[in-house]
Amino acid sequence: MPNSSQYQKAGVDVDTGDALVDWLQKSDNQKQIFSERILSGIGGFASIFNMQFPEIKKPCLVTCTDGVGTKVKLAAKYQRYEGIGQDLVAMCVNDLICTGGRPLMFLDYYAVGKLNLNAAQAFLQSVRKACQDSQMALVGGETAEMPGVYQDSDFDCAGFAVGIVDQERTIGSHKVKPGDVLIGFESSGFHSNGYSLLRKVFENNEKEFLDVLLTPTRLYVDLMLELLNQNIEIHAAAHITGGGLENLPRVLPQNTQAKLSLWDFPMPFKEVQKRTGMSSKEMLGTLNCGLGFVIVAPKSSLEKVNEVAKKLKHRSWELGAVVQSSGESSWAMEGLK
Repeated sequence: MPNSSQYQKAGVDVDTGDALVDWLQKSDNQKQIFSERILSGIGGFASIFNMQFPEIKKPCLVTCTDGVGTKVKLAAKYQRYEGIGQDLVAMCVNDLICTGGRPLMFLDYYAVGKLNLNAAQAFLQSVRKACQDSQMALVGGETAEMPGVYQDSDFDCAGFAVGIVDQERTIGSHKVKPGDVLIGFESSGFHSNGYSLLRKVFENNEKEFLDVLLTPTRLYVDLMLELLNQNIEIHAAAHITGGGLENLPRVLPQNTQAKLSLWDFPMPFKEVQKRTGMSSKEMLGTLNCGLGFVIVAPKSSLEKVNEVAKKLKHRSWELGAVVQSSGESSWAMEGLK
């Protein structure tokens, strides 16, 4: 077996990796949520988490995984790592809460060509902060240094979230009915989708739009947990990611349609539309266009949902309604071109 100096000559810095693990273990890991449930966490071969919740009658695990896509290219190019960790957590946990479940724990995978301690710390600080904001424990992960696979400052990341839901309280298409309202929630920007397109659209003046392009994905966990804790009736939820409104039919039963009203796109999306010449229909089927999350609920819940959203500083609006139709579930918008 090669020793650490031989490994370093091959391009892998074991000492820097060890320093990163030490930093993670020593920096307020014990203060995170569910710390009393983490029997074995960061630093071991695997994590052990106590999942006994007496109040949950039929416990079911909720699992999901995702990445940040080519948004990492911009972060690496401009050495802006502080928001990418939130993107990673949000892309996973915003999916998880669409089941009606609550997040429990998160693991990350961070792969680089050459491990830079400051960059890795900035990324992981962002992951940890987003986990705290999502009321979820960061229980472990993997940092991989792979020279020859990743060049210069290139990196990639993936996230893995685990949650829990009572089988009797799951939400989704099985609860949605004609007459339900759709409530939209504002995105913080482009979130973490469409960056292969966006990097081309803004390639001649990236720096001018850099803050907009690297704005982290909004987290909707506080919103969903508060609604569930207050027992406000919700039938389904959709995370609007790649494909835009094409995510909506995923939470609609067959023979129904989401009938929507067009909203005014925020400035960055108008700029994309101006530069590409895409129609509004094409935009809505590609990007989130300012809509990051949708809740489907009975009309009687509309006012209560909006009150919670206002309290938590999520801008919401009545997006449309579920109507009877024929065939596969779909969405439609009157006057859309």
